[in-house]
Amino acid sequence: MALPEDLMKSLNGNTAVVTGGTGMIGREIVSILFDAGVMVRSVSLDRLKIHPAAEYIYGDLSDYNFCKEITRDTDYVFHIAGIKGSIDVTTNKPASFFVPLLMMNTNMLEACRVNKVKKIVYTSSIGAYGSAEVFKESETLETEPPMDMFPGWAKRMAEMQVQAYRIQYDLENFAVVRPCNVYGPGDNFDPKNAMVIPSLMYRIYHGEDPLVVWGDGSAIRDFAYSRDIAEGVILALHHGTQGRYVNLGSGQGYTIRELVETLHKLIPFNYRFDGNKSSGFPKRVMDISLAREMLGYNPTTSLLEGLKQTWEWYVANQEEYLKRKNYFAEGA
Repeated sequence: MALPEDLMKSLNGNTAVVTGGTGMIGREIVSILFDAGVMVRSVSLDRLKIHPAAEYIYGDLSDYNFCKEITRDTDYVFHIAGIKGSIDVTTNKPASFFVPLLMMNTNMLEACRVNKVKKIVYTSSIGAYGSAEVFKESETLETEPPMDMFPGWAKRMAEMQVQAYRIQYDLENFAVVRPCNVYGPGDNFDPKNAMVIPSLMYRIYHGEDPLVVWGDGSAIRDFAYSRDIAEGVILALHHGTQGRYVNLGSGQGYTIRELVETLHKLIPFNYRFDGNKSSGFPKRVMDISLAREMLGYNPTTSLLEGLKQTWEWYVANQEEYLKRKNYFAEGA
């Protein structure tokens, strides 16, 4: 998918802050914005500089004064920064998700409001949804607990903060998106807390033979490539989301077996499914019809091509995760 020419022209000459700009989605946004002629500042706690022309700022978004400083005299803010981890760390280290997410989101969104940033987009998560097979946006307040309990609540609180601004201050310049399971270059390949795709790639590269995949492979998930999601985020900033959240996904579901077999087309490895282990929830897929209609969102990267790009990046950048902020390390 290529962003419309008129949209790219409208960005030219503006200034933007991208929080989490060294992350998987953030680095793609930084690249697209630079191509559009935007003066970009990337903010994170990672010891990384990825795009040669972007300004990289090392700083902690849990500091409100820092958030006010970086958003002053800025046209656009893309608040992408978050914390990503496996089911295991989500379950066993909930405070490592919940507390910093609450602090980062509250501070950044309030700083944007106080400094009158023209347009802001906040990246929430599929984990903010209650448990379901197909996730579709609702205009009414959700009462069911989020399926990713602690990070899900933190994401929802930020969405409610945006709603509160709309009610009290009549602000329409805050957009919200909920991406699905995102993968791509720059993903977290730390074997201790990686998600499914980087975890599989790490284990394949390091010679697990056969690769043992939990479950029978029948579970269905929505895997979206990071570049497609980045374009969706920029579309959300441009068009706005009318104070509501909008789904960003791949537009289809893949079984875990399809995922492994697609990887096998790219990389020679042996594998087997362990049916004695849990496959997890049977199906979790996003309905992206609203994003297509409201934003013109149209993800085009196939699973095969996305996995190819991700694998090639990983082979060339195996140690990058060691330079990233790790919220799950002892003393973090």
